[in-house]
Amino acid sequence: MSKGKQVLGRGLDALLGRMEIKDGEPFPNKTSESESPGTSEVFRKIDVDKISPNPFQPRTHFEPKPLEELRDSILKNGLIQPITVRKTENGRFQLISGERRLKAFKEIGYREIPAYIIEVESNEMMLAMALIENLQREKLNPIEEAYAYKRLMEECSLTQEMIATRVGKDRTTIANVIRLLKLPPELRDALVKDEISMGHARALINLDSVSAQIQILKKIKSSNLSVRNVENLVKDYITRGNAQKKRKHQLNLGSSSPELREIEDKLRRLLGTKVQCKLGVNGRGEIIIDFYSQDEFERLLELLNAIDNTIH
Repeated sequence: MSKGKQVLGRGLDALLGRMEIKDGEPFPNKTSESESPGTSEVFRKIDVDKISPNPFQPRTHFEPKPLEELRDSILKNGLIQPITVRKTENGRFQLISGERRLKAFKEIGYREIPAYIIEVESNEMMLAMALIENLQREKLNPIEEAYAYKRLMEECSLTQEMIATRVGKDRTTIANVIRLLKLPPELRDALVKDEISMGHARALINLDSVSAQIQILKKIKSSNLSVRNVENLVKDYITRGNAQKKRKHQLNLGSSSPELREIEDKLRRLLGTKVQCKLGVNGRGEIIIDFYSQDEFERLLELLNAIDNTIH
């Protein structure tokens, strides 16, 4: 087990450990139920029909092939790691961890499954245990992982730094994964289906335009674009977009835009005569100040000189 896994194991791993128990074999203790010294943990077999799903389960997508491989492993080697549950009302239990193991047992047709029964003080603690345990033991897809981090922050009041410590990752990694939730549904779905990588997704998230993101997604699928290719496409799109915005702004000023009319009004009030501002596409233009007599012309010159003296 890697160092990172050891960090994550403090909690459920420390409580559960690893124990090989094959279906149909006796427990390594003399009674059907035992309590481990120093913990509130009870270990025994329980009826699979008495176990309710975990309402805090972060995994939403189960690949059929890994589940089939798990069934084959259980049939051949027995259950290596018991599931974990907590007691609820009327003699029932609620799953904390081991949903795939429970699914496999049911599909095989086993009526009972080895389980650790532990006390959980609150739903918030239940959520934190379920999410962190899944982040540790299961290979969640990036979107499931992002939702798990988001729920830990919103429902368990954990900061990104606290989550990073508990799951053995950098805070920046946690932040980058959470950002994936800003992607539109089409891109999130492609990420879940492994049609694009995390690198592709991180590049595409920098685009403000959803239509542009989807256009590039189609190119990734049709042309098998690398992450570097996508980064270059995104960079070019942003550059072109900025240039278009600049040209559009210039064109607006060259027409009868409210901004241009406001500038003309200010100059008209300042000079006391008609003023026209004309701006071209290339940024060049002219300001036309009307006068109707020699006296008017001299008045404007004196006013402009006075303004120039004020500035200097």
